[in-house]
Amino acid sequence: MKIGFIGLGSQGGPMAQRLCEAGHDMTLWARRAESLEPFRDGPAHVADSVAALGARCGIVAVCVVDDAGVEAMCADLIPAMAAGGIIIIHATVHPQTCVRLAEQAAARGIALVDAPVSGGGGGATAGTLTVMLGGCADAVATVTPVLRAFAGLIVHLGDVGAGQTAKLINNALMAAHMGLAHHALTAAAAMGVDRQALAALVKVSSGRSFGFDVYARQPDLAAFAHGARLLAKDVRLLGEVTGDTADYAALQGAAQPYLDHVADSHNLQPE
Repeated sequence: MKIGFIGLGSQGGPMAQRLCEAGHDMTLWARRAESLEPFRDGPAHVADSVAALGARCGIVAVCVVDDAGVEAMCADLIPAMAAGGIIIIHATVHPQTCVRLAEQAAARGIALVDAPVSGGGGGATAGTLTVMLGGCADAVATVTPVLRAFAGLIVHLGDVGAGQTAKLINNALMAAHMGLAHHALTAAAAMGVDRQALAALVKVSSGRSFGFDVYARQPDLAAFAHGARLLAKDVRLLGEVTGDTADYAALQGAAQPYLDHVADSHNLQPE
């Protein structure tokens, strides 16, 4: 089956490269011409529009930044794709965005699977991304062999939207871990404990987490400005999904002061 890929940024680009290297018949589209440069001498086709890509491909992966981008791509893809096709949403967006688009796609005989990923550009290049799937079993079974080109772990979590919900929870937990790390190391420094020594200790002790490791290796708050804005967006989206629950309040309470602190250090506002 011909596969299309939209969104060739720092993560989507390596994902598309892995698909090309796996021998799939690929068609690409990107807003920025420079994103296509790494594929210039390869076998992938380049479409001159999203609609043209959709008309050519039976499976189309969308790896853009946000809900508005996903909706814009699907507005062109859904009318262009043939019945029986599948759209894969790799962007991290509101679960209801995927549910709504899946309903529109189903009216034309097209399935939609939400498949946000974790692992970043490095994981995409190495083929070790974690893929969180939401969608019907048949569509998931069809796309899973394709996803193996860049995935180390693929988990089917439920119906459309479940993958996005899982990704938001994962990212909120990451933000909470980083927030706790910030408070722990700041408190330790205030009591005269060497920050670097304590960080090295925790990294091999029971208090360790991936979020702690990421926080501890940042030279200053400024270094995580972009990541903090993305996490702040995901914490906000999770709140829209869960509503004002005690569980969400606990996650947000651990994460938000740190995220706000990073934003304030750059005179930025969380997305």
